[in-house]
Amino acid sequence: MIQGTGSDVGKSLLVAGLARAFTNRGLKILPFKPQNMSNNAAVTAEGGEIGRAQALQARAARTPLLNDMNPVLLKPQTEIGAQVVLQGKVWGNANAREFQKIKPGLLSTVLESFERLKANADLILVEGAGSPAEVNLRPNDIANMGFAEAADIPVILAGDIDRGGVIAQIVGTYELLSPSEQARLKGYIINKFRGDVSLFDDGLKILTEKTGGTNFGVLPFFTQAHKLPPEDAFSISSKTMEKCALNIAVPVLPRIANFDDFDPLIAEPDVAVHMIKPGSPLPAGMDLIILPGSKATLSDMAFIREEGWDIDILSHIRQGGSVIGICGGLQMLGKKLFDPKGIEGKITNIDGLGLLDFTTTLTGSKKLLEESGSERLTDTQISGYHMHLGICEGPAMENPFTQLSSGPDGVLSRDRRIMGTYLHGLFANDKFRLNTINRFIKSKQKIENFEQSVEAALDDLAAHMEEHLDLDGMLEVSGYVS
Repeated sequence: MIQGTGSDVGKSLLVAGLARAFTNRGLKILPFKPQNMSNNAAVTAEGGEIGRAQALQARAARTPLLNDMNPVLLKPQTEIGAQVVLQGKVWGNANAREFQKIKPGLLSTVLESFERLKANADLILVEGAGSPAEVNLRPNDIANMGFAEAADIPVILAGDIDRGGVIAQIVGTYELLSPSEQARLKGYIINKFRGDVSLFDDGLKILTEKTGGTNFGVLPFFTQAHKLPPEDAFSISSKTMEKCALNIAVPVLPRIANFDDFDPLIAEPDVAVHMIKPGSPLPAGMDLIILPGSKATLSDMAFIREEGWDIDILSHIRQGGSVIGICGGLQMLGKKLFDPKGIEGKITNIDGLGLLDFTTTLTGSKKLLEESGSERLTDTQISGYHMHLGICEGPAMENPFTQLSSGPDGVLSRDRRIMGTYLHGLFANDKFRLNTINRFIKSKQKIENFEQSVEAALDDLAAHMEEHLDLDGMLEVSGYVS
């Protein structure tokens, strides 16, 4: 199990890189995260949903996505806490205090998923959540040492030297653990190192003296990390704020979801994706505005008005710009949104942007489905996945944006400048992305094959870890016997 001294120290990427490295050695690897909190989710082969980080790790292990890889997924929503997804299926909603009460009963569910995976793998790579040093949360913990003790697995602790204070991070975490947890902690990894590694030799000696743990390596900063999708919303950033041949603005909503939809565009050399955070207007002169998915669409629609982004969007359209809405962003394009059962929270209805003549009503059943078909903007074949609540109805829906295996989807305005779809993963389709970009860039650009770039980055990450980490030592600690 890879635990971290805090959030965003690189646990997800470490597990992904180790998964690819050990898979390349011929081992059958499966990733596992007992409890995750993220609105970036992926559809499994079983029709469930798990955290996007585990989807990347499964991809690194060249194995299909399974519900058991992330048995507890919390998807934050406005006002009502988080939606709780158990073994791929929606269980219900709970605020933080309520979740602490139900959490003790979830350990058996987590262990059940872990045991099923364990029976079908040479090695399970487990990712912790946050930090085990959050000892105030230790009672009923299922995400870090609580799980490690229950499953009886060894732990390696990762610290982030890039943010400073890595010696205090690791020693402080160790000191806050119980004696049995300290014994379970077999060593540490120093992540995101920059510069001359030999300058940290004395630091490594101090860590070994203070913790008694093994140094499994100092991992230099992986410069291609930006080619792999981030999981957490606070990791969202623009590639550049400089304008490029094609400029796209994306408002960063409080409950933005599945924002990895934009990774293929961010990877393009001649495309600038400007992720606009609250407090700033949507910049003028953009070629395209993309409204992202949302875990709380009505609340985020209200937030768009609070920020004045609705005015910016209307101005953008008057000046000849285009708009694409994805999932929740599609629903915002219409005249009205209804949530009669309060699925998302207290707001039961709200005016949409009114750009197209349709309304959306949220229903209690979630559509989770991998899809393929064609789109009508550039007439190309596409694939992706659905992960949404809601039914759109109205005259505008008679002109759908896509024709998928499950039927017509989305909406396309008559002038073809405003469009929306429920399909996530749209821009990962290389031909569609190329055709869309070339609507705005007259001279044909060199387009990167996004899926190949992700695969290449995973292979490079694996090689990076083979060079700098003691993978043989990790296998020995895990108890794996070939």
